[in-house]
Amino acid sequence: MTNNLNGDKETASAVEGQVSRRDFPPDFIFGVATSAYQIEGAWNEGGRGPSIWDAFSHTEGKILDKSNGDVAVDHYHRYKEDIDLIAKLGFEAYRFSISWSRIFPDGLGTKVNDEGIAFYNNLINSLLERGIQPYATLYHWDLPLHLQESIGGWLNKQIIEYFAVYADTCFASFGDRVKNWITLNEPLQTAIQGYDTATFAPGRCENASVEPYLAAHHQILAHAAAVSIYRSKYKDKQRGQVGLVVDCEWAEANSDKIEDKSAAARRLDFQLGWYLDPLYYGEYPAVMRERLGDQLPKFSEEDKKILLNSLDFIGLNHYTSRFISHVTECTEECYFYKAQQTDRIVEREGGQLIGEKAASEWLYVVPWGLRKVLNYVSQKYATPIYVTENGMDDEDDDKLALHEMLDDKLRVRYFKEYLASVAQAIKDGADVRGYFAWSLLDNFEWAQGYTKRFGLVYVDYKNGLTRHPKSSAYWFSRFLKAGENKNGKDE
Repeated sequence: MTNNLNGDKETASAVEGQVSRRDFPPDFIFGVATSAYQIEGAWNEGGRGPSIWDAFSHTEGKILDKSNGDVAVDHYHRYKEDIDLIAKLGFEAYRFSISWSRIFPDGLGTKVNDEGIAFYNNLINSLLERGIQPYATLYHWDLPLHLQESIGGWLNKQIIEYFAVYADTCFASFGDRVKNWITLNEPLQTAIQGYDTATFAPGRCENASVEPYLAAHHQILAHAAAVSIYRSKYKDKQRGQVGLVVDCEWAEANSDKIEDKSAAARRLDFQLGWYLDPLYYGEYPAVMRERLGDQLPKFSEEDKKILLNSLDFIGLNHYTSRFISHVTECTEECYFYKAQQTDRIVEREGGQLIGEKAASEWLYVVPWGLRKVLNYVSQKYATPIYVTENGMDDEDDDKLALHEMLDDKLRVRYFKEYLASVAQAIKDGADVRGYFAWSLLDNFEWAQGYTKRFGLVYVDYKNGLTRHPKSSAYWFSRFLKAGENKNGKDE
């Protein structure tokens, strides 16, 4: 695999032409993704207990526009309408998350909330009636608040047992129809933004040199415990698969200097290796152990037995890439990044910008990065991969007319070029099985509230939460349906 921009001519040529459904294997899955707290609303309905995001978003100063997910985009009441949209656009899969506190309001696993089970049964059945495959995520950041307040959430080893009971309940309740399971979404974000920068729930920064690594450790073991339960109790009968979703920006060395190449490799070990190495090799990456020492917990021999090979597929969330250089003094305030001694930049000396900027300050359009990260993951871990999130955001803008907000030209180009990059990675030999666009709907974007719009479908927050497909939604529809036509061309 090349590690410079000159190695990307094939991707560039694919982008300049047209990407077609026929550039992908016939059984390749195309879907859209969402998460419970961002879209469901109904925060105190149907027997649901509060989550850490309910508490966090109701805390003064935590959310940019002072909003919360109490109503979100009301998917809880409008799921049939949203499933109709998925079907009409031609997607064949839907990745959603289950709210733990809808299943067990206190998180403890002592009493199942039947209304929560009924909601997800109705959702799953509606998907299947429309020919859409459900991909269910068990944990997308919304820990039951009681677990945070009573035992300290992910900092307490007991959380592994509670998560295992919750996973077991979901497998038993839904696994006859759900064949694709994801245990945890982006555990790195839970660890770093929840326990270091404090920008996400539970908003802790008391001991940033220890707590993120403890939270991560327990998440990894919780994943393995859930997989062990699935394989021992359900797999023979249900015939499903279980994976973990990690997030990764591609780290491109800022120069050919050995220091910068090492820094880029280090960056990837801290992003991907932190979670995947324990599941493949039973240990954290050596560079993390070397730099963090005893702040990084250790796995026991018993832990290693349950960890190894506890993964049927890797889910990769990818949005953007960065040039990475080595620095002796890191300017980042976050302890996690200081330990890496890397600088994450968007412009090389001489003015070469890595890509066009989207709305979020961190998000640049860098299609070639996805090909590189897919090849990296494929070569290092040799496991089937699904791109479980990929997309970009626009700024919410009251001043623009609706038709202008719907004409999302940059997003159309983003998807065309990133999909071309996925197609090239498959040609390179990467075992990529599916792609999920983020997101179906504009929604509550965590600490950014409703100021950023990632949706293929515009949600009118001021006029009854009505849904309006954007140009990107129609582009995807033509792309997917062209695969059914003779010429295989998209528009």
